[in-house]
Amino acid sequence: MNKITKFFWFCSGAYAPLLTKTPTETHKYVGIGGTVFFTGLLAAISAGYALYTVFESPWYAIGFGLVWGLMIFNLDRFIVASMRKRNNAWAEWKMAIPRLVFAVLLAIVISRPLELKIFEREINRKLDEKKTAMIAQSKEALKAGFSEINGLEAKKDSLKSEVAAATAFRDKVQKEYDFERFGTKTDGTSGIVGLGSNAKKKEQQLDVAQKDLEALRAGHQVRMDTLDSEIKKLTALRQAEFDKIQPNIDGFDGLAARLDALEILTKESNAMFWANIMIMLLFVAVETAPIFVKLISPRGPYDELLDLAELRVQVYANEQTVKTREKSEQNIQVFRTANGVRV
Repeated sequence: MNKITKFFWFCSGAYAPLLTKTPTETHKYVGIGGTVFFTGLLAAISAGYALYTVFESPWYAIGFGLVWGLMIFNLDRFIVASMRKRNNAWAEWKMAIPRLVFAVLLAIVISRPLELKIFEREINRKLDEKKTAMIAQSKEALKAGFSEINGLEAKKDSLKSEVAAATAFRDKVQKEYDFERFGTKTDGTSGIVGLGSNAKKKEQQLDVAQKDLEALRAGHQVRMDTLDSEIKKLTALRQAEFDKIQPNIDGFDGLAARLDALEILTKESNAMFWANIMIMLLFVAVETAPIFVKLISPRGPYDELLDLAELRVQVYANEQTVKTREKSEQNIQVFRTANGVRV
């Protein structure tokens, strides 16, 4: 008998010395044991991935994953081993129902982290969308918290508007001066070519407009430089506040966030919804398979030998109980006789 077969017998919870006497039952318990073993292995992988998303450390993930896998393996082994084949089908089903419920719960717990891994790309895309929205919301909130920047920007725009208006007036006077020199007839020009009295007046107006523009630019430039300095300081403070928030947004990829993303994806896509359901049902089928095998399989020679072994233990215990009681009564009778005690 090879070691793999014995190992799967152990996984199935069967008693190997009795099972070796029933060769027709060996393959059934090898299959049951293999299912229990691989369920525990999948549970270890599933828990390892889930814990890796929490701790981001392969050593923690491997350690806790192995512990979780061994716990699930032990529970499955106990569930299968505790089920006994009787001649009463209803009694067997009553015994199996709580075990089936527990197996379904284990299957759901095991399948969820693996679903996160299977749909990892889609979940990452959804998380990126969520992070982008969070960044936009954070920036809007910070803008509301630093409303002084908007006020300073408005003052700066007002100064720019005044300079633009003065520039437009200077350009208008320049155009009228050019029209006057070249004899272009308009409502504000004489239409006489040359540098006449009208042209000289326009030139004087142009000189005044240019001086006013230069003075206005110089004065407003100092004010705008001061505003730019204040805006720069406040912007730096706002960026510093955002830099504090940024790591939390970048780290928004934990287990809870991925579960939420998976739920959103299943609501948005029917294909992912049914794929999610099918994966979960697959694990439910794997987890409950050993129990159903026990239920639907007929009572075999192994069950007969197991009942016989238990009966022998029970008979032996009853015999020892009777012998112990008789011996105790004899000892009491000898003691009473030796000491003259009458009952």
